[in-house]
Amino acid sequence: MTEIVSIDIGGTHARFAIAEVANGRVLSLSEPVKMKTAEHASLQMAKQAFARIIDRPLPRAAGIAIASPIGGEVIKLTNNPWVFRPALINERLEVDSWSLINDFGAVGHAVAQLSDDHFIHVCGPDQPFPDHGSITVCGPGTGLGVAQVFRHGGGYSIIETEGGHMDFSPLDAIEDAILQRLRKAFNRVSVERIVAGPGIVAIYEALAKIEGLSVPSRDDREIWDMALNGNDSIANAALDRFCLALGTVAGNLALAHGPKGVVLAGGLGYRLKDRLLQSGFEDRFVAKGRFQSLMRSIPVKLITHPEPGLFGAAAAYAQEHNQ
Repeated sequence: MTEIVSIDIGGTHARFAIAEVANGRVLSLSEPVKMKTAEHASLQMAKQAFARIIDRPLPRAAGIAIASPIGGEVIKLTNNPWVFRPALINERLEVDSWSLINDFGAVGHAVAQLSDDHFIHVCGPDQPFPDHGSITVCGPGTGLGVAQVFRHGGGYSIIETEGGHMDFSPLDAIEDAILQRLRKAFNRVSVERIVAGPGIVAIYEALAKIEGLSVPSRDDREIWDMALNGNDSIANAALDRFCLALGTVAGNLALAHGPKGVVLAGGLGYRLKDRLLQSGFEDRFVAKGRFQSLMRSIPVKLITHPEPGLFGAAAAYAQEHNQ
C-alpha cells in the first residue's frame, strides 16, 4: 500500500486529499480540502496551504489532474491563471514520483474503477456498463470535459480528449439566436461556450432578447441559482435549453466514440440530476436520424461520487506506477 497526495485542479477550484493505493487501484480517499485557485499564486503554494490545513507532512508522491491538455514544456490551463512546468514538479511539489493527467482523463479513471452504486440511470437501458468497449465521459463545469474509457480484458485504458472544443451546431431557431449572440464575441463558437457553467449567461440573454425583455447583467452563478431554485421564468427556460444542448452534445460524442455507455460528470453534473431526468435531454440525445435505434440502446448514467477528479487522479497514479 502506498500513500499519495491526490490533486484536482480546475478552472475555479483546487482540491486536495490523501489517498491510499495498491495493486493499481484506489483503496481510500481522505476528506477533501477545496480552495479557490484565485486565492493562491501557484500549485506549489496551494499544496503548502493544504499541508498547513491538515497539519501533517505530505507523502512524497502525487497524482495530479489538471483542466488542460497535457504536453509540452509549459502547460497553461484554459480557465485558470496557473502555469505548470512538468520538469519542475519534483522540485516544486517536493515529490519523488508523480502522475499528471487531464482532469477528465482522471474522471475516466474514476468511471473505470468505481462500483455501479456510484452511478444513477439517466436514459437508455437501465443496466451496468459492459466489461468490453468504449465509454464516453463528458460533463459541464467551468468548461466542458470529455474523455473515453476503453475496457478490455479485465483492464482499461483512458483516452484524454478536448471534445469540449468542437464547434457548436445549432438545431433550431433559438440556438441560432444564441450562436449569433456569441459570434459577436468569438469568431469560433465551441460547444463549451454553451454547454458549460458560464454558457448559461449567453442562453439567458438570448432568450430575454427573443421575449423582448430587458434584464440586468447577471453572472453565471446568479443565473444558475435562479434556475435551480425555479424562481425566474427566463432562468428556468435557459436551464431547459441548456439540458437540450447537453443532450445534443452527448449524443454527438457517442456517435463519434461508438461507445457502449455514456457517463455525465462535471461540476454541474450532479446539481442537474433532477432537471436532466425531467428535461428534453433524452430526446436530443437519441435524435440522430437513421441512428435513433442505436442511440436508444446506449445506457447513459450520471456519476454520483462527490470527488471523481480526486479519486481518478489517485487511480491514474496507481495505474502508472503499478502501486
